[in-house]
Amino acid sequence: MHSATESSLDSIYARLRPFIPEMEWAVHAPLIEEIAAWKRRRNAVVLAHNYQTPEIFHGVADRTGDSLALARMAVEETADVIVFAGVHFMAETAKILNPDKTVLIPDAGAGCSLAESITAADVRLLRERYPGVPVVTYVNTSAGVKAESDVCCTSGNAVQVVESLATDRVIFIPDEYLGQWVRQQTEVEVILWKGHCEVHERFSAEDLRSAREQHADVTILAHPECPPDVLEEADFVGSTSAMSHYVSERRPARVLMMTECSMSDNVAVENPTTAFIRPCNLCPHMKTITLPKILQSLETMTHVVDVDPGTSAKARVAVERMLAV
Repeated sequence: MHSATESSLDSIYARLRPFIPEMEWAVHAPLIEEIAAWKRRRNAVVLAHNYQTPEIFHGVADRTGDSLALARMAVEETADVIVFAGVHFMAETAKILNPDKTVLIPDAGAGCSLAESITAADVRLLRERYPGVPVVTYVNTSAGVKAESDVCCTSGNAVQVVESLATDRVIFIPDEYLGQWVRQQTEVEVILWKGHCEVHERFSAEDLRSAREQHADVTILAHPECPPDVLEEADFVGSTSAMSHYVSERRPARVLMMTECSMSDNVAVENPTTAFIRPCNLCPHMKTITLPKILQSLETMTHVVDVDPGTSAKARVAVERMLAV
C-alpha cells in the first residue's frame, strides 16, 4: 500500500526525488495530504494503474497494478468509494465488479484508443460471420463490448484464457498485435481484429537497435501490444506486471521498457540500482488524471461511473470467467 499520511511525506519524496524536482514536489505535497484526509472522510481508496505518474502511483494510491491486478483488487475492496486513477474502461470494470459501490473517475474524458477501436455492434457482426466461435475480449474495451463476449483477458493471462476454452478457434479482440503474440504461444486458431494502442504501436524495431548500439548491456522489455518486429527483437515480452517482476527479480544493470513512460519511472523507484533508458511513449489519456483532479473527485464525488444494469450483468460474467482462469 502506497497511501501517504503527513508523517510519511518526507519518506515518499526521498524515493521520488530523482523523478520530481523539489519545486514541483512543493506543489504535490499539500495535495497528497489533502487527498489522504478526504479518503478517510469518504472511506475511499485510490486504485492506480501502472501508467500513472509517480506522485499519484507512490503518493496517493492505495492499490496499484496492471489491468488484471486492479480487477482482482476491485473484487476484494471493502471501501465505500473507489477512485480509479486510470482510463474509463478500467473504472467501468471496477463498477461492473462492484455494482453496489460508488466508483469515481477524476476525468470523465480519460479514454483509450484501443477501447474505441471496436463496438458492441462490431462484436455481434463477428459472431454472425463466425457462428459458434467464442469471443475472447481484452479488458481494454467498453462494458458494451464485454457484454457481447464470452470471456475477458488481459495481456498477463491472454494465452491461458484462450487455452482454457478448449476450442480449436477463438475470436480475439480488439488488439491485433497482442492477438498475434497469443497466436504464437498456442495451437488455437486466433481470428484477429485490427485494433491498436496508440502508445505501443509507435515503437519500432529501429528503436531497439538504436538502444543496443548506444548501450551494449541493455535489457529490453516489451509489452505485447507493441508491433511484432519489436517483440521479435526484445529480450522479454510481458504485461506491465510481468515486466515489473522481471526487473525486481533479475535486477539487470540497464533496462529499456517499451511501454508508457510513467511505467518506467514507477518501476525505477522500486529498483534504484537499475538504470532506465528511453525511448518511451506517453499515454495522453492516462495523463489527464492528476492530483488536483483526484482531490476534486473526492471533494465533489465526481465523476460517477455508472453501467447499465443489464449490460453490467452480462459483462460481469465475462470478467468473472477471466478472474477464474
